[in-house]
Amino acid sequence: MRSGDALRRDVLRMAANAAYTVEKKQHRPLTEDELLAVLSREVKTRRESVEAYRGGGREELAAKEEAEIAILAEYLPQALTDAELDALVAEGVAATGAASARDLGKVMGWLSTRTRGRADGKVVSGKVAAALARSELAAHDGGTHDTSRDATR
Repeated sequence: MRSGDALRRDVLRMAANAAYTVEKKQHRPLTEDELLAVLSREVKTRRESVEAYRGGGREELAAKEEAEIAILAEYLPQALTDAELDALVAEGVAATGAASARDLGKVMGWLSTRTRGRADGKVVSGKVAAALARSELAAHDGGTHDTSRDATR
């Protein structure tokens, strides 16, 4: 803090204040998972701000938000790579026996504890939906199609 890095100081103070606010609402100290959730929420808020600033042509504010994201990311677990996330999604689909898009919630529930703080929920949900659509399509295409019924119509 004494190094003169005002941005780092301010970001860490904001994160500590966010955690303190949640602790006060819950009337108890936060667990490690809850603290990671607070930090993840702070990062998500800043990512949304970056998009808004870029959309409004405010590149200097977007750069500041990205610098804040980098500071917060130092305190979060290492993010999952696309390959690791794809492997986890495949494992989740297999473990839950999901067969259609209706099973998305089941798979997301299984994945939530394994990806918390390490992957964006929107990205995970998109990958699960795509995997379920592929497996549903494969099951549909792999099924036998009775052409004799179609000929009589």
